[in-house]
Amino acid sequence: MGRKTTDKVIFENVKVLDAGAKGVSVAKAPDGKVIFIPNVVPGDVVDVQTFKKRKAYYEGKAINFHEFSEDRIAPVCEHFGSCGGCKWQNMTYEKQLFYKNNEVFNHLKRIGKIDLPEFEPILGSEKKFFYRNKMEFSFSNARWLTEQELASDEQFENKNALGFHIPKMWDKILNIDKCYLQEDPSNDIRNSVRDYANEHNLPFFNPRNHEGLLRTLMIRTASTGEIMVLIQFFEENKEQREGLLEFLLQKFPNIMSLQYVINGKPNDTIYDQDVVLYKGRDYILEEMEGLKFSINAKSFYQTNSDQAYELYKITRDFAGLTGNELVYDLYTGTGTIAQFVSKQAKKVIGVEAVPEAIADAKENAKRNNITNCEFFVGDMKVVFNDAFITQHGKPDVIITDPPRDGMHKDVVQQILNIAPERIVYVSCSSATQARDLALMDEMYKVAKVRPVDMFPQTHHVENVVLLEKR
Repeated sequence: MGRKTTDKVIFENVKVLDAGAKGVSVAKAPDGKVIFIPNVVPGDVVDVQTFKKRKAYYEGKAINFHEFSEDRIAPVCEHFGSCGGCKWQNMTYEKQLFYKNNEVFNHLKRIGKIDLPEFEPILGSEKKFFYRNKMEFSFSNARWLTEQELASDEQFENKNALGFHIPKMWDKILNIDKCYLQEDPSNDIRNSVRDYANEHNLPFFNPRNHEGLLRTLMIRTASTGEIMVLIQFFEENKEQREGLLEFLLQKFPNIMSLQYVINGKPNDTIYDQDVVLYKGRDYILEEMEGLKFSINAKSFYQTNSDQAYELYKITRDFAGLTGNELVYDLYTGTGTIAQFVSKQAKKVIGVEAVPEAIADAKENAKRNNITNCEFFVGDMKVVFNDAFITQHGKPDVIITDPPRDGMHKDVVQQILNIAPERIVYVSCSSATQARDLALMDEMYKVAKVRPVDMFPQTHHVENVVLLEKR
């Protein structure tokens, strides 16, 4: 039943039915509309207070629990429910994998409308926590107060925060004491930076007024044990900047790369900024099967190193290489997949739109003494044309790992024109992957599907599909 309080509706004894998109669970209201509810688990029975009504759905939050799902577990993180990072931390890992697998299947079936083989079982992550190799934290001088803090009588004089954005609120930062996503010394570095800044009265950034000194903190780690720290300052203050950087060097002498950015523009992206090396070298090294990859401040690298290795092994296995094939690796990034499969290919051609990534790819190939990989930079839908194929040869196998938006329709059409024997499609969005597979369905059948969980405690899932010519 439902009852109204002002302009909000409370639905009582609602059973949560499914895990939906973006980590939010799904229930049905008495009027038949869908209700999207965060921080609940399928099987929970709750009272829901809505805060948004649309034509086909409500958005609400659970205000009372009548029954707890058998798949519910206690989240380990004190910030769960406020931080939007690990939305499934209250669900057993087995069920997380179940719903991720379901999402991939439903997308391929409902959006792609294609015949599917039996899925190979979703590959879970051995590490359930502390698996990320890159974390970015934001400073704020007006930190977000949780509901518990607001309900207390405590006076919060220090409003400085170093942590994560509250979901859907670009200017609200939740202060983080312990995050379970990146291995130590990540938490110690972040907390030490915040403590030093408070003790020395360094101004934390105000995103609304665009003032303050400290803007963001990035920590990158590698399976080799190397650590990179980058601090983004809104303005230059040499004395305060060097004081903080020298403090970090003294307290954490194992930092391999210490860098900074002075960024006075409205947004805090560093990709159009000059990154300044303060101490060490401007990259850290990642290693995989004896291959070494340099990761700089702007590099894209899979953020779960251990699972990236598993993902690449599946990709190589699906490619079915014998040593005689010409392989095209589209959206190659820093060339990690290209170099990973190169030992089993005759030649690999990598294409990527980001010039810095291609520079990294070439440097990595040189470092790894790989001579059968060539890398080219350009917008995929422009550079991947008939002249390019004529110059470099018709590929036997195409590996494609596009961004979340999937492949441009012109790229899909060019692949169909080339008609390689096999295509291995790696995707971080099975919805756009399904759309692209549908465009290729007349010429290619889906021979294998293997979802891979790169991000435990979240709804995100990677998927690898093998396409074979009909």
